[in-house]
Order: sequence, then structure tokens, then C-alpha cells
Amino acid sequence: MSFFDQLQAATAREREALFSVPVIREALAGQVSLDGYRAFLGQAYHHVRHTVPLMMACGARLPSRLEWLRGAVCEYIEEEYGHERWILNDIAACGGDAEAVSRSRPSLAIELMVAFLYDQIARGNPVGLFGMVNVLEGTSIALATQAADTIRESLGLPSDAFSYLSSHGVLDQDHMATYRRLMDRLEDEEDKQAVIHAAKLVYLLYAEMFRGLPRANEVSHAPH
Repeated sequence: MSFFDQLQAATAREREALFSVPVIREALAGQVSLDGYRAFLGQAYHHVRHTVPLMMACGARLPSRLEWLRGAVCEYIEEEYGHERWILNDIAACGGDAEAVSRSRPSLAIELMVAFLYDQIARGNPVGLFGMVNVLEGTSIALATQAADTIRESLGLPSDAFSYLSSHGVLDQDHMATYRRLMDRLEDEEDKQAVIHAAKLVYLLYAEMFRGLPRANEVSHAPH
């Protein structure tokens, strides 16, 4: 079994737990409140703005035996740079306060997730950062390909309120094919275990973030 397949098998329970969170099930069915979508974008901003700094830190800490992986990190940085601004633009396009979001603190789950990843790079095994990639790109592919258009139609929002989510459907499918090839080149067992451990933890914290989002059926509708 390839390591990519081992990773999917080792994290199956955590992945199923994430996709069983009610707000994710509802999102995949196109049932999202405007408050819920804005809240999702706000939390996405707080972790996406760390993607490039995390990748830069990871690249700097990789050993010379993984020079091929450092090259892939450089390409990933170039592709991911500036995506947090897409999210702020989406927030503004759906009537949210992008400036307030940029000044706000993330949820505890996202704060812990980002802190864990920086610590994994600095104090643990930097290859573990690729556990995050497995979780976030796999989740955004599912949301983008199965939910973005339905949510946009149900909320009556313009397409420019979905630049982050919609673009990541196609973008992350390409990334995931590259990611599979990279993971299957890993040979060191400690590197593999670091990726699995990080993926499990990020799944757990990402699911906790989604549990904190407003649900569509919890929004009170004022009488007209």
C-alpha cells in the first residue's frame, strides 16, 4: 500500500468524524445560513493567512535528504500566496466586515491548530505540516465541488462572494494529485508518522471549529 493510501486509512475515523459534524453535512446539502458562511470565511482567513509562513518555516527546516520536498514547498508557496485576501474580498462581497475579521482573534480550535503546526515545525518534525495539507485541501475540495454553487444559489449571493471556495475546487484537485505523488516518495518512517499524527490532530481541531459555526436551522427569522 502506498503511503498516501496508508495516510487515508490511518485517518479514516477522524475524517468521518469531521464529515459527520452537522454543519458540514448541511453545507454539503447546500443548507447554510449567511451568518454561518461568513463565520466559516472568518475562520478560514485565520488559518489561511498562516499557510505561506508555515510553508516557509517548513522549507527552512527540512533536511537536505528531502531537498526534493523543499522544491515542492517553494512551488506551493507561490501558488498559495495572497489567498487570505481572496477570503477578505469574499467576506466584503457577502456584506461582512472584512476589516473587523482581519483584526479579530480566531476560534480556540483554529488558534490551537496553527500553534500546533508552528510547534511541529520548530520542535518536532517539519514534514508533519503535510498532515495539514491532507486535511484542509481534502475538505475544501468536498465543499467546493459539492456545495459552493448550491450555497450561492440558496443565499442569493454573487459569484464574487465565493472566489476562495470555488477556486479551491479545481486548484486543490490539482494540488491533491501532486500531494499524493509527494507523499508516496516519503521513505522515512518517522516522517510518515509525523504526517499521520498531524493529520489526525488537524482533523480533530478543524471539526471543533465547524461545530462552533452557526447552523442554518438555528437562525431566527424576523417577521416581515
